[in-house]
Amino acid sequence: QVQLVESGGGLVQAGGSLRLSCAASGDIFRYYSMGWFRQAPGKEREFVAAMPWSGASKYYTDSVKGRFTISRDNAKNTLYLQMNSLQAEDTAVYYCAADPRGVVSSSPRTYIYWGQGTQVTISS
Repeated sequence: QVQLVESGGGLVQAGGSLRLSCAASGDIFRYYSMGWFRQAPGKEREFVAAMPWSGASKYYTDSVKGRFTISRDNAKNTLYLQMNSLQAEDTAVYYCAADPRGVVSSSPRTYIYWGQGTQVTISS
Protein backbone atom coordinates (compact mmCIF):
# COMPACT_ATOMS: atom_id res chain seq x y z
CA GLN A 1 0.00 0.00 0.00
CA VAL A 2 1.20 3.46 -0.90
CA GLN A 3 0.02 6.83 0.33
CA LEU A 4 0.54 9.87 -1.87
CA VAL A 5 0.22 13.45 -0.64
CA GLU A 6 0.48 16.39 -3.03
CA SER A 7 1.43 19.92 -2.02
CA GLY A 8 2.59 23.16 -3.61
CA GLY A 9 -0.57 24.26 -5.37
CA GLY A 10 -1.87 27.80 -5.16
CA LEU A 11 -2.92 30.93 -6.99
CA VAL A 12 -0.42 32.57 -9.33
CA GLN A 13 -0.56 35.06 -12.17
CA ALA A 14 -0.17 33.98 -15.76
CA GLY A 15 3.50 33.64 -16.61
CA GLY A 16 4.40 32.61 -13.09
CA SER A 17 5.77 29.35 -11.72
CA LEU A 18 4.87 26.72 -9.17
CA ARG A 19 6.53 23.51 -8.01
CA LEU A 20 4.28 20.67 -6.98
CA SER A 21 5.51 17.92 -4.70
CA CYS A 22 4.13 14.45 -4.11
CA ALA A 23 5.36 12.69 -0.99
CA ALA A 24 5.04 8.90 -1.03
CA SER A 25 5.06 6.55 1.90
CA GLY A 26 4.29 2.96 2.69
CA ASP A 27 6.14 0.94 0.09
CA ILE A 28 9.16 0.78 -2.21
CA PHE A 29 8.60 4.04 -4.01
CA ARG A 30 11.83 3.87 -5.95
CA TYR A 31 10.56 1.06 -8.19
CA TYR A 32 7.24 2.66 -9.06
CA SER A 33 6.46 4.54 -12.23
CA MET A 34 4.93 7.91 -11.40
CA GLY A 35 2.74 10.39 -13.17
CA TRP A 36 0.99 13.72 -12.88
CA PHE A 37 -2.56 14.25 -14.06
CA ARG A 38 -4.92 17.19 -13.84
CA GLN A 39 -8.64 17.75 -13.91
CA ALA A 40 -10.35 21.03 -14.68
CA PRO A 41 -14.00 21.66 -13.73
CA GLY A 42 -16.35 19.84 -16.09
CA LYS A 43 -13.53 18.01 -17.84
CA GLU A 44 -12.05 14.54 -17.67
CA ARG A 45 -8.82 13.83 -15.88
CA GLU A 46 -5.96 14.30 -18.33
CA PHE A 47 -2.35 13.23 -18.50
CA VAL A 48 0.34 15.80 -17.80
CA ALA A 49 3.66 13.98 -17.35
CA ALA A 50 5.11 10.62 -16.32
CA MET A 51 8.39 8.87 -15.74
CA PRO A 52 9.68 5.41 -14.86
CA TRP A 53 11.41 4.58 -11.59
CA SER A 54 14.83 4.94 -13.22
CA GLY A 55 14.15 8.42 -14.54
CA ALA A 56 15.70 7.35 -17.84
CA SER A 57 12.91 8.95 -19.84
CA LYS A 58 10.18 11.49 -19.29
CA TYR A 59 6.91 11.93 -21.07
CA TYR A 60 4.73 15.03 -21.39
CA THR A 61 1.49 16.00 -22.97
CA ASP A 62 2.08 18.41 -25.85
CA SER A 63 0.54 21.42 -24.14
CA VAL A 64 3.12 21.44 -21.33
CA LYS A 65 6.28 20.49 -23.23
CA GLY A 66 9.00 23.05 -22.68
CA ARG A 67 7.18 24.53 -19.68
CA PHE A 68 6.80 21.68 -17.17
CA THR A 69 9.45 19.32 -15.84
CA ILE A 70 8.79 16.10 -13.96
CA SER A 71 11.45 14.77 -11.63
CA ARG A 72 11.82 12.50 -8.64
CA ASP A 73 14.08 12.02 -5.66
CA ASN A 74 13.92 8.36 -4.71
CA ALA A 75 15.95 8.95 -1.57
CA LYS A 76 13.25 11.34 -0.36
CA ASN A 77 10.33 9.35 -1.79
CA THR A 78 9.16 12.47 -3.54
CA LEU A 79 7.92 13.30 -7.03
CA TYR A 80 8.01 16.86 -8.36
CA LEU A 81 6.43 18.88 -11.12
CA GLN A 82 8.10 22.19 -11.90
CA MET A 83 5.64 24.36 -13.79
CA ASN A 84 6.86 27.50 -15.56
CA SER A 85 5.17 30.00 -17.86
CA LEU A 86 1.81 29.07 -16.41
CA GLN A 87 -1.28 29.86 -18.42
CA ALA A 88 -4.96 30.17 -17.50
CA GLU A 89 -5.57 26.83 -19.26
CA ASP A 90 -3.33 25.14 -16.67
CA THR A 91 -5.91 25.81 -13.96
CA ALA A 92 -6.98 22.45 -12.52
CA VAL A 93 -6.64 20.08 -9.62
CA TYR A 94 -3.34 18.27 -10.03
CA TYR A 95 -2.96 14.66 -8.94
CA CYS A 96 0.06 12.43 -8.63
CA ALA A 97 -0.28 8.74 -9.35
CA ALA A 98 1.85 5.64 -8.91
CA ASP A 99 2.01 2.23 -10.52
CA PRO A 100 3.89 -0.51 -8.63
CA ARG A 101 4.32 -2.55 -11.82
CA GLY A 102 6.52 0.16 -13.28
CA VAL A 103 4.30 0.76 -16.29
CA VAL A 104 4.56 4.27 -17.73
CA SER A 105 1.36 5.36 -19.41
CA SER A 106 -0.71 8.41 -20.24
CA SER A 107 -3.87 6.57 -19.25
CA PRO A 108 -5.13 7.21 -15.73
CA ARG A 109 -6.47 3.65 -15.66
CA THR A 110 -2.89 2.36 -15.53
CA TYR A 111 -2.12 3.83 -12.14
CA ILE A 112 -3.05 2.07 -8.94
CA TYR A 113 -2.44 4.72 -6.30
CA TRP A 114 -3.58 8.34 -6.30
CA GLY A 115 -3.13 11.37 -4.12
CA GLN A 116 -5.94 13.64 -3.03
CA GLY A 117 -4.97 16.44 -5.40
CA THR A 118 -3.78 20.03 -5.06
CA GLN A 119 -5.50 23.03 -6.62
CA VAL A 120 -3.60 25.17 -9.11
CA THR A 121 -5.28 28.39 -10.19
CA ILE A 122 -3.81 30.76 -12.74
CA SER A 123 -5.15 34.28 -12.93
CA SER A 124 -4.95 36.10 -16.27
